[in-house]
Amino acid sequence: MILHGFFRSTASWRVRIALGLKGLSFEHVTYRLREKEQHSDAYARLNPQRLVPTLELDDRRPLTQSLAIIEYLDELHPEPALLPDDPYERARVRAVAQAIACDIHPVQNLKVLQRISQIASEPDAAELWARDVIRSGLETVEQLIAQNEGPFCFGGTPTLADICLAPQLGNARRFGVDLIWPRINAAAEACAALDAFKNAVPDNQPDAA
Repeated sequence: MILHGFFRSTASWRVRIALGLKGLSFEHVTYRLREKEQHSDAYARLNPQRLVPTLELDDRRPLTQSLAIIEYLDELHPEPALLPDDPYERARVRAVAQAIACDIHPVQNLKVLQRISQIASEPDAAELWARDVIRSGLETVEQLIAQNEGPFCFGGTPTLADICLAPQLGNARRFGVDLIWPRINAAAEACAALDAFKNAVPDNQPDAA
């Protein structure tokens, strides 16, 4: 498989974690987002949205959108499971994952921040916006998982929720957000102890520079 992504992209980071947890090997093709390499015609043929990541399967069929990719991998390689068997618990895991991937990440990603910088009169408007979005979003995540058994977001093994949480915390640190949430921090510590999470961090990617 070929993962088309970028070392600092949190969506690409999620897929790297999932591939690592499943023990799947892949090649990496990088696109420098600030240079808009993902807008090339060649990449658009793989992903009409011109976003990363795209996972090219062994037969060269492309898959887009990180959560869709991860659930595909989980269905094809069911061990270790990234979603619980119980339908209610499965929905709760998806809810936390989507709270991060749909409500926090899209409104503080590079494209949005660049646009804010263009239209705002405040010099630090984009950074202030990102910090506020991340802080308020993680506060909600803390409440959603506060009563769950640990050490991960939903019990003793990582799920789709942890796969989304760990990269978002990387973004939080990059924007200077104080990580003050005990339940989130406990899950982050559990994730950080696993090779799949350690190997997926941006600094460990071949395109990190």
